[in-house]
Amino acid sequence: MAGGVVIASSISKVYPGKMTLYVFVTCLVASSGGLIFGYDIGISGGITSMDTFLQKFFPKVYYKEKHTLSNNQYCEFNSQLLTTFTSSLYLAALVASFLASAVTRTFGRRISMLGGGIIFLGGAAINGGAKDVAMLIIGRILLGIGIGFANQSVPLYLSEMAPAKLRGMLNIAFQLMITIGNFIANLVNYSTNKIEGGWGWRLGLGLAAVPAIIITVGSLFLPDTPNSLIERGHNEQAMSMLRKIRGTDDIKAEYDDLVVASKDSQLVKHPWSTLLQRKYRPQLCMSLLIPSFQQLTGINVVMFYAPVLFKTLGFGNDASLMSAVISGLVNVIATFVSIITVDKVGRRVLFLQGGVQMVISQILVGTLIGIKFGTTGQGEIPKTYAIFVVVCICVFVSAFAWSWGPLGWLVPSEIFPLEIRSAAQSINVSVNMFFTFVVAQIFLSLLCHLKFGLFYFFAAWEVAMTVFIALFLPETKNIPIEEMGLVWKKHWFWSRYVNNDTDV
Repeated sequence: MAGGVVIASSISKVYPGKMTLYVFVTCLVASSGGLIFGYDIGISGGITSMDTFLQKFFPKVYYKEKHTLSNNQYCEFNSQLLTTFTSSLYLAALVASFLASAVTRTFGRRISMLGGGIIFLGGAAINGGAKDVAMLIIGRILLGIGIGFANQSVPLYLSEMAPAKLRGMLNIAFQLMITIGNFIANLVNYSTNKIEGGWGWRLGLGLAAVPAIIITVGSLFLPDTPNSLIERGHNEQAMSMLRKIRGTDDIKAEYDDLVVASKDSQLVKHPWSTLLQRKYRPQLCMSLLIPSFQQLTGINVVMFYAPVLFKTLGFGNDASLMSAVISGLVNVIATFVSIITVDKVGRRVLFLQGGVQMVISQILVGTLIGIKFGTTGQGEIPKTYAIFVVVCICVFVSAFAWSWGPLGWLVPSEIFPLEIRSAAQSINVSVNMFFTFVVAQIFLSLLCHLKFGLFYFFAAWEVAMTVFIALFLPETKNIPIEEMGLVWKKHWFWSRYVNNDTDV
């Protein structure tokens, strides 16, 4: 059974259920939590390439860009203070995700989303009115806490509300919202950069309040999931909600499975230590490796440093921001490929195809940059050549957008048993944020030292993660979330852990 491919219909129950208007609207509203993450990724990269922003907060970087005689393009923006501004958010999100786990389990997914929206709103207000770097970083930390709560709760909410056969499509709405938020931020960057008086960056940072208000207000009207209601002892409400979201009265089989899962969950007083037990080894490994690999694709290098990267490649300021808009639009459109196909062709096919495409495009980008800039970082890129670089980057972005982008959130959120779900999702989010923080903190320094070899560095990681998926991830499409444990028992490698009654 190479790669552990499992046929869903042979190992799982099929619950009745369909796409109802109610479940579509609730999942759409909940997925808007992705807007805050996507908008921040896009806006951060844009403002850090704006001269007026650099002059006010990072004058040394601005002076180096404008006045240094060296033409080494690789090292032009290398500043630890600048990267600390960008990456402080992700460290805050890492820490917040652990607190969010307790809130999500005790009070429900909806309250966690509401809290995340309110905190993010506060961060947007502080950043929009920032007077110095300290205010910027305080605002970034609040934004990070908000993102930590949203990223912990939204994917769980979507996976629990969705019918099994449509779980992939509805869960990927979260990633779609991330890409839409990013695209909107790129448009805002392009527009505000043209504002006379040099205050456009304030508008860009302050407008982060808009997605925060959307998720905050939306959370006030969202119901909680049947899984969470049962976990907190509201069984009658859970049964009523299950009927409503499945569009049928024939929900007894699914309800009974949720009750059994809840009873198992209530026996677990310490989910963190429980997660370390041998029988949960597959879920633990996936919650550590999938988010790590997602960031080691190099996607956030492209997305939140896209304007800086394009500016480094010799594009003018407006041209660099427009190139980021183009790559952001590709990101949105390509995510729809995943939405349409994920519940038909499955998770593994998208992972594997996307991985191969990313490897090829990263190697092409690295080679193209290496030809023009070499190891000295000196050179110029003709317009036609520059367009080809942007095309290759867009090919990379599209591959990520239908594979590791959405599936990096979908797969971890659907594989955890209820008793460890909140804890494991916190690990997933915290590892994702940790590697986002590390990549953000060291990217400009790596670009300065590895030069065009940085793209080969990420390509090597993409080879490793594609092999990992081929060998160790079973197919999870169409399997009810509380039946997911069965896929590991059928897997060529993980079955030795799951089928063994030993806990440690």
